[in-house]
Amino acid sequence: MDKLLSIVLLLLPMQMLAQPSWHSQWMKPGKDGVWEYKPDVDGDIIPDFSGVGYKKNRVPFPQVPVKISLAPSGGDDGTQIQDAINKLAALPPDANGLRGAVLLQEGEYRISGNVRIHTSGIVLRGVGNATRLVATGTGQRNLVVLAGEGNWQELPGTRQKITNRRVPVGAKWIKIENTKSMHVGDSIIVFRPATIRWIQDIGMDQIERRDSNTLQWAVQDYGLKYERVIMAIAGDSILLDNPVVMAMEDKYGGGEIYRYRFAGRIRDVGVEDLQCVSAYKNDTDEDHAWSAVFVNRVEDGWVKGITARHFGYSCVNLGYQSRNITVADCAFLEPKSQITGGRRYSFNNDGQLNLVMNCYAREGRHDFVTGARVSGPNVFFNCKADSAFGDIGPHHRWATGTLYDNIITDGEINVQDRGNWGTGHGWAGVTQIIWNCRVKRAALQQPRASAKNYVVGLAGELYEGRLPGRMPAMVEGLNRPGLQPASLYQAQLQNAIKKEK
Repeated sequence: MDKLLSIVLLLLPMQMLAQPSWHSQWMKPGKDGVWEYKPDVDGDIIPDFSGVGYKKNRVPFPQVPVKISLAPSGGDDGTQIQDAINKLAALPPDANGLRGAVLLQEGEYRISGNVRIHTSGIVLRGVGNATRLVATGTGQRNLVVLAGEGNWQELPGTRQKITNRRVPVGAKWIKIENTKSMHVGDSIIVFRPATIRWIQDIGMDQIERRDSNTLQWAVQDYGLKYERVIMAIAGDSILLDNPVVMAMEDKYGGGEIYRYRFAGRIRDVGVEDLQCVSAYKNDTDEDHAWSAVFVNRVEDGWVKGITARHFGYSCVNLGYQSRNITVADCAFLEPKSQITGGRRYSFNNDGQLNLVMNCYAREGRHDFVTGARVSGPNVFFNCKADSAFGDIGPHHRWATGTLYDNIITDGEINVQDRGNWGTGHGWAGVTQIIWNCRVKRAALQQPRASAKNYVVGLAGELYEGRLPGRMPAMVEGLNRPGLQPASLYQAQLQNAIKKEK
C-alpha cells in the first residue's frame, strides 16, 4: 500500500487527540488508565473487543524463515508456486508450528488458476509491489487461498443449558448446569438459538414482499455459534475469554454451551507483501478473478501488505469459519465489475474474532463489511474508503458484535433495517459500535427488541435510512471532536495487556 497513505491512516487517532476531550457516558477513566464500563438498565455494556486478530494481537507476526525462493518462469507460474507450497507442507513443523516461507522474488508471476495454502505453518511472501501476481484468463475465482477443511464437531454429551435468566452484552461470566465436566482451556461453542417469538418481536416475519425471492426469516437459519475458551471456573460459573455480544434471554430461548473440535482447521499461515492483479477485458467485465485472497477454516493467520487491483469482489474475503485473522496494511484499488449487488466488497468478513486494520479501498461498494449471521466480536480499525459507491457496515441478516473504529469514508456508514433488499436482508447488525468515525452521512438504527447499537463521536450527517419509523441507535457526541479514548480498540487492547501482566 502507498507509504504516504499508510502514514496518514496511522496518524488519524493521534490527530484527534489534539481536541478538547470528553468521554462516552458508557465509559469512564478508572485507576491506572483502565477504562470502566457503565451498564445500562438491562445490564448491557460496551463489550471488550481486545481479543481479536492473530494471537489476539498480543504478539507480532512471526518471522517465518524462507525455505524456497522462486523467480518468474516467463510462463504460467501457478504450478511452480503450488509445488513449492506442497514441498513445505510435507516438512515437519518446528517447535513453533512453522514450516517455512515461499519467497517470490521481484517480477511478474502469471497464474491461470489459483494457489492454495492448505497446511499449517506456511507463508507466501513477496517483496512488496515489485512482486506482481497476475490472475490471467477468465473465470471468477480466488487468486490466493488459505484454507483447511472440515467443520465444527460437537463433542457428544457436553451440551448444557446456560442457566442465567439473561446474559447481558459484554458479560464474560456465565452460569451453566454443571461445571464438573468442564476444564480451564476447553474450547466451547456458546450457542444462541433463534425462536419464532424473537423473529416476530424484531419484525422479521413481516418483511414486505418485493418479489418471489423475498424470504421471511426462519428459526432454523438464525442460531448463532460463538467460539470461546474457558479461562476460569468458579462454582456453577465459567469465565469466557471473549464477551457475549448478543444478550441471551430466557424469553428468546436462552443459550447453551458445548465442547467442540475442528480437526481440519489450519493455523499460523499468512500472505505477505504482494501486488495481486486481475486481467480483465473492460470496466464492467465480470469473467475474471474475483478476490485476491480468500481465507477460511483458518485460526491465527494473517494477510498483510497486499495491494489488489482490478478484482471484482475483494482484496481479502474472510470466510464463515475463519477466526483470529489479522488483515493489515492492504489496499483494494480500481475494481472491475458492474456496480451492483454482490460486487466490490473490498474487505469482507464473515468470520469471528477477526481484525482489519490500516486498510484502504477506492471505488468499492461495501468496503468494510460483514455478512449474514456473523458471530463477533470483530473489528475494523483505522481504515479509509474513497470514491465509495455503497455503504460501510453490516450488510444483512443480523451480524453481531462489530466495532467500526476510526473509519473514514466519503460515503456512508449504515446500521439499519434493510427490509426487502436482496432476498430479505432485514436487520443488518446489532451490537454494532461506531466509534470516532467520519462519514458523509449515516443511517443508524436498532431493533425495538433484543439488541442495541452504539454510535459515539461520529462526524457527519444523520439521516432516517431506508425505512421510516425505526428506533434510532444510541448516539452521543455527534460532530463533537475530542472523544477519549480516541480509539476504543486501542484503549481496550492496552487495558487487556495491563491486566495480563
